[in-house]
Amino acid sequence: MKHRKLNIRNWSRRLFVRRKYKDFLFQRVFEDKKDLLELYNALNGTKYHDPGELEITTLEDVIYMSMKNDLSFIISSTLNLYEHQSTFNPNMPIRGFLYFAKMYEAYIKMKKLDIYGKQLVSLPTPQFVVFYNGREEQPDEQLLKLSDAFVPKKDGIEPVIECRARMLNINYGHNENILNTCKRLHDYSFFIAEINRNLDKGFELNDAVNMAIKYCIDEGILSDILQKHQSEVFNMLLTEYDEKLHLMTVREEGREEGREEGREFEIMESVYEGDYSAERGAMKLKLTLSEFQKKFEEWKRENRQ
Repeated sequence: MKHRKLNIRNWSRRLFVRRKYKDFLFQRVFEDKKDLLELYNALNGTKYHDPGELEITTLEDVIYMSMKNDLSFIISSTLNLYEHQSTFNPNMPIRGFLYFAKMYEAYIKMKKLDIYGKQLVSLPTPQFVVFYNGREEQPDEQLLKLSDAFVPKKDGIEPVIECRARMLNINYGHNENILNTCKRLHDYSFFIAEINRNLDKGFELNDAVNMAIKYCIDEGILSDILQKHQSEVFNMLLTEYDEKLHLMTVREEGREEGREEGREFEIMESVYEGDYSAERGAMKLKLTLSEFQKKFEEWKRENRQ
């Protein structure tokens, strides 16, 4: 059973370009309403049984900073936004705030609510959950707040808006009560963990993903999705893991560049203070004396004049 989506496209123009595979798997895992309802029950300790009570409100073709609205739905007068993250992002409440604005705009138009009238309109209560399964260590649960992004005010002015995101670590071995209550989420967590285990054993990414897919199909773990959408899942995972590797490489290069700049500054300062001779400074930076003297004069103009 596929989700029936509200036609939000008619009410808001497309803002961003869709990336083909981003978060494809997480959406497929909870494509069926009964699985999404089981996830909702596991998170909230509820016991809803009728998937027909669940109304899908996922935004279509809308991306904010390379992240589309993964899953959103209304049940029991609650508007739920579920997002999947493979890297920690403290800006999720900002993104959630923008998503909720779009979803409420759509809801108000669909229900033909008069927000300019004298009667208070009734809106579903928002709930925002971020499912994290990245490789950085994170606690089982933490609360991210939009107000954390506001510039601190010293005059006692309080912000008038807030958006809170409940971030859950769904890596295998974390939040076991939730994972054990929702088999679909457990199987998704296990599948990602299997890929990571293969990578940790030294297998190349292609092999690690293929081995995990085959193993989980054989064991009946997400086999319906992995068999039907194997190529899409494979490409999505290669894209995601390649992005992570690129980000890690960029960060490491940045740290190395920072360390090198700090070392150069210390040497220049030592020469300026008379602790090092110019010859010793040149030797430490592996420069000729003339090259060092030129760099040293530039450093003095920028830092000591």
